[in-house]
Amino acid sequence: MKKAFISAACLGTTIVFAQVKDTLLTKNVEEVVMTASRKKENIKEVPSSITVVAEKQIQSQLTVNSDITSILQYTVPSLGTNSGQTSNTGQTLRGRQVLVLIDGIPQSTPLRNGARDLRVIDPSALERVEVIKGASSIYGNGADGGIINYITKRSKTDKKISGISQIGLTGQPYGGTLGVRASQLLSGKVNKFDYTLSLAYERTGYMKDADGVYLSPTYSTAKMDNYNGMLKLGYDINDNQRVEVSYIGYSSRSNLNLGLGTGIYGQKPTIGEGEGKSLETTPQGTPKNHNIRVSYDNKNLFKGTSLNVNLYYQDFKTVYGYSDTFFNGGQSNVLSKKAGARFNFDTQLWNAANSQGEIIYGADILNDETVQKLEDGRFWTPNMNMTNIAPFLLVKIDLLKKLTIKGGLRYENIKVNVDDFNTLSVIKSDGTFTKSIPVAGGKLNYNALVGNIGIRYNIEPFINLFASFSQAYSINELGRILRTSTSETIKNLETKPIIVNNYELGATGQLSNWLNYELTSYVSTSKLGASFVQSPDRALMIQRSPEIVYGVEGFLHFTPARWIQFGGSYSWMEGITSIKDDGDYSAKINNSRITAPKVLAYIQAKPIPSLSLGIDMLHSFKQDRFTTNAKGLYAYGEGFVPDYTVFNFKSSYEVNHNWKVSLGVENVFNRLYQPSIAWWAARDSDYVNSPGARGTFMIEYKF
Repeated sequence: MKKAFISAACLGTTIVFAQVKDTLLTKNVEEVVMTASRKKENIKEVPSSITVVAEKQIQSQLTVNSDITSILQYTVPSLGTNSGQTSNTGQTLRGRQVLVLIDGIPQSTPLRNGARDLRVIDPSALERVEVIKGASSIYGNGADGGIINYITKRSKTDKKISGISQIGLTGQPYGGTLGVRASQLLSGKVNKFDYTLSLAYERTGYMKDADGVYLSPTYSTAKMDNYNGMLKLGYDINDNQRVEVSYIGYSSRSNLNLGLGTGIYGQKPTIGEGEGKSLETTPQGTPKNHNIRVSYDNKNLFKGTSLNVNLYYQDFKTVYGYSDTFFNGGQSNVLSKKAGARFNFDTQLWNAANSQGEIIYGADILNDETVQKLEDGRFWTPNMNMTNIAPFLLVKIDLLKKLTIKGGLRYENIKVNVDDFNTLSVIKSDGTFTKSIPVAGGKLNYNALVGNIGIRYNIEPFINLFASFSQAYSINELGRILRTSTSETIKNLETKPIIVNNYELGATGQLSNWLNYELTSYVSTSKLGASFVQSPDRALMIQRSPEIVYGVEGFLHFTPARWIQFGGSYSWMEGITSIKDDGDYSAKINNSRITAPKVLAYIQAKPIPSLSLGIDMLHSFKQDRFTTNAKGLYAYGEGFVPDYTVFNFKSSYEVNHNWKVSLGVENVFNRLYQPSIAWWAARDSDYVNSPGARGTFMIEYKF
């Protein structure tokens, strides 16, 4: 299991890995150079912390659950727990929204955040996941809490063809249908050409709780057909130049035909019942997510300067379940198309025996077209067309092989064209309607200069200190603000952007040959944040107010012997806001963003070289931060969240060099519990149970 940390210079473009330990699989490594799409650096130059989920961790977690949101909740300390559904609502990073990427291509839809951006690729196609924690503007709009970058697999062999074939079954001990999963990876190299082909298909079975009752069909991951395909082609022009082209396609659709049995918050869970009672006419899920990327690298464009160019295109659609919130009911979707280019130059300023300096500069260009409609064609938000041009500059200085200083600037120049539209007539909680009104669109302009600075001092192997300041700039949830407009022109709406200032201080090191650690504290502030709150008629609206989020996180990793390793992590955060903008931060940001403290623990053992056994534990602490109103009801996001503990079991056995079998069990003790969102949402429809025990058996053939 690899534990790594990466530092990302907020603006620029730099990603660095710190200490990496892979004690069960390889010998100890003191220095590793890895890449995250923009710039390679040495691990001793890290000014902040990042979690890297390595390929072997992904494959190990895949034995238990193929849902990437589940994999991340067990491997990223400061990421919120998942909902167990297709939506990643509430799965924030350090209390703020996260920007999701695939090989640097934006997947999130910040103009209308539909919370479907984490489940956009099959884990079998991933080489690693890099999680940059804290505000960042490396990739532009939407990274208030950080970045999750899915790095896809690449060819690592000189053979003409090599590959991995996997097939498996999933199921629960309550009867019903089994799930099936299959994936195929092919890679190779022919002269100067190399290729990687990845295909995956999964048909999930029914999902039931620990009592064998069907889970709620709303945003359900049951009875889904998941497809993923990736083709990556590379050509080495010469020793200095390389061209790479890739396509990634993902589709996830449900044909779960269950009715909805709405429960009572805190008493009776919402469940699925009655075959053939679904009101959905379109399968919910993400029917398409197409990503195309073309990259060009030149290590020696001219003396001391390298160049990286990335061109990309994304076409995304996600469909939600039936809702009677609006007049005549229906299903909504989010449609998004992005096209962009990144130009990255790296010039060496000097390179002496004990010091060196370099400057990284370039520009990012992005066009993002996003809209939310109903499946019958009615507009819920208008068409929003955003163009973002952002030049950046980063300076890095290394002194005495111990001290690293980085600083940078990025200029955000954003223009959004909003079409004229009519708001939908929405049904209030008391049964009355809000009338549809025409809203005149127009142009919105945003400009800002954001910066970052970081410093790391490698004192001794057992103590390395880092501190950083970074900013993020985003136009978050513009679509939701527009669709609930009560004004006939967008000029009267509060659409100011969110600028987040993130301060981080931490220490990392290796106390002995068998103990690694990291401890980080952070504070992030914003003069005008954005949170979901509940209006008097219990409808959701966005509250804009000053915010402060702060917290701590850390981990310990023990390797007392080569055949066993264990460790754990802890994360805690708090968020406060000044609702009246008077400097009185006595109000708390609700639990939809401020997740409960979380402990992750693991143990991995290889009693014999061919057998691997492991147990993962997730403990989510209780949250009791708010009180009920006069009617004894919690507002949205303020519900009391009880604690819960879940254990997963995973194992694998290498029959020989080519064959391996694995068995994993999620919720191995079949505990009946609810995900955090079921409690903090404080709504009957959201009060659902989590899945009971669920097993996965897989066979793998490697050649």
